[in-house]
Amino acid sequence: MSSYCPNLGNSNTVFFCAIFKLLSFATSKMMYSSRRKPVLYFKEDRRFWSGKCTVYKLFGMCMVLVLVSLLWLQLSCTGDMSRVVVDDGRLPPQPCPLERQASAADNPSWGPHKLALLIPFRERFEELLVFVPFMHTFLNNKKILHKIFVINQMDHYRFNRASLINVGYMESGNDTDYIAMHDVDLLPLNEALDYGFPEEGPFHVASPELHPLYHYKTYVGGILLLTKQHYHMCNGMSNRFWGWGREDDEFYRRLRTAGLQLFRPSGIKTGYETFRHIHDPAWRKRDQKRVAAQKQKEQFKVDPEGGLTNLQYKVESRHELTISGAPVTVLNTKLECDTDKTPWCLLN
Repeated sequence: MSSYCPNLGNSNTVFFCAIFKLLSFATSKMMYSSRRKPVLYFKEDRRFWSGKCTVYKLFGMCMVLVLVSLLWLQLSCTGDMSRVVVDDGRLPPQPCPLERQASAADNPSWGPHKLALLIPFRERFEELLVFVPFMHTFLNNKKILHKIFVINQMDHYRFNRASLINVGYMESGNDTDYIAMHDVDLLPLNEALDYGFPEEGPFHVASPELHPLYHYKTYVGGILLLTKQHYHMCNGMSNRFWGWGREDDEFYRRLRTAGLQLFRPSGIKTGYETFRHIHDPAWRKRDQKRVAAQKQKEQFKVDPEGGLTNLQYKVESRHELTISGAPVTVLNTKLECDTDKTPWCLLN
């Protein structure tokens, strides 16, 4: 009996083939439990269920029960479990892989513009598993052509959100003409939020009137849409901000220096319930340490020269993946740091 399993690219086919192999193995074990006494079971009666209960018969029955349980689990996980409920900022348990396949095809009738959704990322996998399929479905429902980029920082330096967004801009390709600087822990809940092409100027989706945490007037973090032309006019974001915070405040000054008018949502009635913030500070603590010159108001200075022009990085690998049917491009990236200019990129 052949134990060969064809690679058909179908998970169910591979699963059933594996069960077949395990059943064959279990049967052979029961029939030939010992090389020294290969026919011990059949000396008096060749029927498996006859005679006394033995360890090998129990083993066989247990194997059958285990395989039946696995079969049931596989079939139960193929249902539609893609509706994710997030409550109080905690991610729900997901015992089965999500299988609903959202459409990834570009529809020309949706318009001439295409969004590059940029996610600066490091070790936030639980949030990413919720974010990518959620945003893919959300943007499809709004008929927004899009491509999701996860810029994964894999060097040994402190997290640099601004530099990762710069990398995403540089690597997003010519088929996208505007970007969304998007936090991985912020989910839009109101379908009226606009993710369309911000032709008139930068559009701050997560405005202070709507963001669940940050409410000061010059806040431009969370979710910000810009055309690639406008982002280039700002020379991107400063690369000097290692650790958490302040890069958005510096970018607000860049928008003003470039003469760009900032727009925000209007007519949204859901207030601070407009977004769901799924970050758990007890589980994922932010790097808020201030070291070296950061303590001497360096973090509040405007960086007039840095940005796209002095960005140094290397994309170690590029992967086209799907998460619950949602396509995503992962850029494993190593940033470079000039420790003479920004020694706070390392924690001493």
